[in-house]
Amino acid sequence: MSWEKVKLNDICSSIYDGDHNAPPKSDTGVPFVTISNIDAADGSIDFSNTAHVPNSYFESLKPERRPRPGDVLYSVVGSFGIPSLVKDQKPFVFQRHVAILRPNDRIEPEYLYYSMKSRNFYHWADSVAIGAAQRTVTLGQLREKTIALPPLPAQQRIAGVLSAYDKLIENNRRQIKLLEEAAQRLYKEWFVDLHFPGHETTPIHNGIPEGWERTTVGKICELIRDSSRPDDRNESTMYIGLEHMPKNSICLNMYGDVSSVTGSKLNFRKNDILFGKIRPYFHKVGFAQCNGVTSTDTLVMRAKPNCFGLLLEIVSSDAYVAYATATSKTGTKMPRADWNAMSAYELLEPSARVLAQFDGFVKQITDEIMNLSDQIVAAREARDRLLPKLISGEIEV
Repeated sequence: MSWEKVKLNDICSSIYDGDHNAPPKSDTGVPFVTISNIDAADGSIDFSNTAHVPNSYFESLKPERRPRPGDVLYSVVGSFGIPSLVKDQKPFVFQRHVAILRPNDRIEPEYLYYSMKSRNFYHWADSVAIGAAQRTVTLGQLREKTIALPPLPAQQRIAGVLSAYDKLIENNRRQIKLLEEAAQRLYKEWFVDLHFPGHETTPIHNGIPEGWERTTVGKICELIRDSSRPDDRNESTMYIGLEHMPKNSICLNMYGDVSSVTGSKLNFRKNDILFGKIRPYFHKVGFAQCNGVTSTDTLVMRAKPNCFGLLLEIVSSDAYVAYATATSKTGTKMPRADWNAMSAYELLEPSARVLAQFDGFVKQITDEIMNLSDQIVAAREARDRLLPKLISGEIEV
């Protein structure tokens, strides 16, 4: 099968990067997206923890620098090689480390996105990136890069096959988010508003329901310091580094290649809770879905019997993350969460009956999250196996 080879510059009406001037900050306005807000696996953009710029700044940018549906973003500095397809009208701006490609009528936007997501495209970027401290793919290199361009109907068919997997992934991610929110609402209802089962007939003494007691995070879990040496690990060992942990989600379904990991790590078990202690304000907290090893920059917490649900909802809450941030130790480069302070965080421990009920409800939620997560992993693997074969024409759709 012979497909035309074209330069990106010939199939895009513009290829720019973000504004090189430092944007003005604002408490509200238009989200300011950095590379860290773009999901490396699925290309989705997380707007939940971005800075903002004034609307007037957004309006002052050249139209080519204002994203619109069908544009493709591509990280070009540092963590280069991450594409993202803009899918909606939500206004946002991005840092200069991100390029924006606007496809013309010769190419389907989704086909361009998947071409840039292929392993061959990443290997090309890796081979041409310049610099040492922060390797960079220049806009000139990007404009001259060639890709295979099948006829538009073939582009549409290829994009349709691959996007079906991404739609399943996105749908499952939305369901996971709803489940996470349901667990947090249940925690607030039972432990903040004190509307737990049987609250109507439970006496309150000094603001505490009868049978409940004040305790601390350190009393309902154990901090695991089980060290793992390289010789202890095999190819099947799952590795979770801080780079694999999502922000603001308890679902940990990204893993790294353990063969590339050196030095001492920490062992964790299924249902242990991992808390990223470097820059805790990044809100990287979740429960392990299998056994494995993690970075020593992660705190591994193991809940005591019937305390998994309570521990998970507390340490993944905005309030606890804010507390961990406020009490963190300031190092030479970045703050680190302090376990001594974190373990002293006060909470209400309910009666054994209520504790077991809450634990059961949360475990039902996390079991469903794991089921959806397994489907996401399977869909990613299937998509990533198909992608290079479809983009190269090895498989005809």
